Amino acid sequence: MPLTPLEIHNKEFPRKMMGGYDPDAVDEFLDEVVGEFENLTREVNRLKDSVESLTERLEKYRHMEDSINKAITAAQDAAEKMELNAKKQAENILEEAKLQAERVLESGQAKSRKIMEENSDLARVVSTLRTQVRTLLEAQLKSLAELNDPFGQAASSRFTEKKEF
Repeated sequence: MPLTPLEIHNKEFPRKMMGGYDPDAVDEFLDEVVGEFENLTREVNRLKDSVESLTERLEKYRHMEDSINKAITAAQDAAEKMELNAKKQAENILEEAKLQAERVLESGQAKSRKIMEENSDLARVVSTLRTQVRTLLEAQLKSLAELNDPFGQAASSRFTEKKEF
């Protein structure tokens, strides 16, 4: 049974006839106190070991927590950098697409102007050719009209000969 401080304080030893304490009772009590103190010392040592072990585990957990927090921070930083890089890359792609679209548009406009110029030249050539063909045809018709028709004259002279009879 464990001794309490109050029990130690209140312990009374039987007295011998001459007013002294019974040495056997004192020795028995001291043996009991020694046993309790040995138990308490063992318990204190066990508790110290347990505290030390728990403290070490706590330190490991704190270290792990620090490592996890650092990893989370690093991951967040990396994610933010990746997001910034992705945004920059998207902006660059968009800018390049705009530039490419402008080049395509400018090229298309240049081709369109060239085609319009070519069409304009073709229209002038066609107009000139029409005028030349018309002039040529008119000249040919005029030449045909001015030609003497040998058959026409022979037929008309026969016709006039027959009328005279």
